[in-house]
Amino acid sequence: MARSRTPPLKSWMIAVIVLATLLVLATAIGLLVYFLIYDQKVLFYNASFRINNVQYQPSFEKQTSAEFRQLSTSIETLIKQAFHATPLEKRLIKSRVVRLSPGNGGVLADVVLIFKFIATDNKEILWTNVYYILLKRLKVSTWPLSIDLSSYKLSEINAENGANLLNSCCGTRLDRSVERIYGGTIAGEGEWPWQASLQLNGIHRCGATLISNSWLVTAAHCFRSVRDVRRWTSSFGARIRPPTMRRNLRQIIIHEHYANNVMNHEFDIAVVQISPPVEFTTAVHRVCLPEASYIFPENTTCVVTGYGALRDDGPSVGELRQTEVKIIGNEICNRREVYNGAISPGMVCAGYLEGGSDACQGDSGGPLVTPDSRGIWYLVGIVSWGDECAKPNKPGVYTRVTYYRDWIALHTGV
Repeated sequence: MARSRTPPLKSWMIAVIVLATLLVLATAIGLLVYFLIYDQKVLFYNASFRINNVQYQPSFEKQTSAEFRQLSTSIETLIKQAFHATPLEKRLIKSRVVRLSPGNGGVLADVVLIFKFIATDNKEILWTNVYYILLKRLKVSTWPLSIDLSSYKLSEINAENGANLLNSCCGTRLDRSVERIYGGTIAGEGEWPWQASLQLNGIHRCGATLISNSWLVTAAHCFRSVRDVRRWTSSFGARIRPPTMRRNLRQIIIHEHYANNVMNHEFDIAVVQISPPVEFTTAVHRVCLPEASYIFPENTTCVVTGYGALRDDGPSVGELRQTEVKIIGNEICNRREVYNGAISPGMVCAGYLEGGSDACQGDSGGPLVTPDSRGIWYLVGIVSWGDECAKPNKPGVYTRVTYYRDWIALHTGV
C-alpha cells in the first residue's frame, strides 16, 4: 500500500491549528455580534395620510383626550400590522402619532416611525422597503379607518427633528426595564424625564413632576416651613449633582384648603412655576395629565420614582430610584388594620399589603405614573404620606391627580 508523503502532524501542531481555528471563529462571531447589536443606527421617518371617514373635532388638539387616544391607537395598530411577518418587523422600534389635524373634510395624521438599522444598510433601499410595505397594507382593508391613498407620504427626517417631534408629546420616555426608593433600583438618564428635585437652599427637599415647559406639580406639605421662592430651586435629571438642567422658581401656588399642620393630609397639592421655561429634550420633558373623568383601576401596576431615603428615617440619595407598586382600592386601604378610615376620595393608595416596595422620606411630591395601552405615561398620584416606609399593611398614600385635575388646570392652564 502506498503511503502519504506528508509527514504526520505532531500533537503540538494540532493544538496550534485548533487554537487558531477557535480564534478565527471567535473573531467572526464577535464581528457578527458587533454589527448586529452594536453597529446599529436609528432612522426616523414621518408618515402622513388622510383618514376620510373621521370628522375632525377640537378634542384632537389635546393628546390626552379620549378621542385622540382612540384614533391614535387604531393608527398605530394599523402600522404595526403592516410590518408584521415582514423582514422589517424586528427593525421597527415604535410608531407614534404626533399630530392630528383637519384635512379636506377628514383628519390628517402625522406619524413618526423609528427603525433600527445596521450601519452598512443602504438608506435608499431601506426607505423604499418601508414605503412600499406600508403602502401595501394601506391598499387592503384598513377598517375601521378609510385611508385616502393619494394623500400617503413618507419622508426621512433627521434624528434631531425626529426626537423633537417625539419629545413634543407628553408621557414618552426611554424604554428600559423597571426592576424591583425602597426596594427599587437606580434609574438611568432619560428613563423618567418628568422627574424634578425641589431644593431648599441648595439641598434636596422634595420631588416634583414636570407637566408643561414651565409648571411642576408637587405636594403642598413640601412648603410647610418655607414658601419664599428665592430660597428654592429645581433641577432635572437622574442625578442631583450634577443635574441635567436647573431652574429657579417663579411662584408657588398651594391649594387654598390645605391646612399647614403635620397631621393634615387633605388637599396636599401645589403647583410651581419655573423660570425660564425648559426646552424639551429626551432627558427632560413632561408627563401626561389624565382627564378628571379617567379611572385607574385597582391593581394597576405603577412606578414611583424619587431621590429619597432607602429606609425609614434614612438620608436622601443623590441618584433617582424607581420601584413598581400596585394601586390598592380605597375600601381596602380604609380597613382597620391598614389606615382605619383615613383615606379620602382625594387620595389613592399604592404598594403591597405585604410591604417591600414604597416611597420614603424625600420622595414627597414626586410622581406615581402608569402607561396606557400605547405606552404613554400618565400621572396617577403625588407622593403624599404613609406610616414609615414599606411596612406590611401600610402602603404609600398619594394625592389623587384626577381628583384635583380641574384645580391644576385653573392655576396653570395645563
